[in-house]
Amino acid sequence: MSDNYLPSELPSQVQLIQKEIDALRLEVNEIIQKTSAFENILRSKIEDELIQEQELSQLYKLQKKAKKEKRHLQKKLGKNFQEPTGIQTTKSTMLPEKNTNEQLQKKHLYREAMLHVHPDKFSMQKDKLDLATEITAKLIEIYQSGDLASLKAYHAHIFNGNTSLQPLGTIQTKGSGLDYILMELKKVQEELSLAKNRHTYKVLTEYENPMTFLDELKSYYKDRLSKLKKRTRTK
Repeated sequence: MSDNYLPSELPSQVQLIQKEIDALRLEVNEIIQKTSAFENILRSKIEDELIQEQELSQLYKLQKKAKKEKRHLQKKLGKNFQEPTGIQTTKSTMLPEKNTNEQLQKKHLYREAMLHVHPDKFSMQKDKLDLATEITAKLIEIYQSGDLASLKAYHAHIFNGNTSLQPLGTIQTKGSGLDYILMELKKVQEELSLAKNRHTYKVLTEYENPMTFLDELKSYYKDRLSKLKKRTRTK
């Protein structure tokens, strides 16, 4: 169960948006599962190439580092070489007053919400205890992220009755409480867009035979490994 559970008495607009969010999340999860399964099959077919590419890439990095150290040593042995002198200082910056004010606002909103929705207050109401726990977990997550706008939106979301948990007490809050759920809608829409635009998902849905993509991968790694072997070749 989650705080997305909305009974019939909650605002119909919130219910409609939440249904859309749930449907989009389901679609995102299905796409991710299909894409991951396809990618696992591809990896199993080019496992040797992937291991070799990783080994050669690491070797190339080590060789570059060794060359850099060698050049430094050569300069150090030169007649005009001088070790860098002086004490390096780092600039200390004062936190802007705005950030201090934001911290105070976040603490106030967090504590106010936590005071009214903490699971301990619903310990005798088993039907609401799990929901209070989830709302509290989400509140902590948003607070720790440091996003004041999201915290304000979630605070309003709670105290405008947009969850099935009615907070104990009356709190004045700005906004209709829809900002948070609209943020969630935007977030899941972006997740869906990213999932659909993943190259392997496009292959899976647009290629007549997705496994022909394996030939493209093998060709890519053949060229990639050839270049890495040349770069790491020692005389």
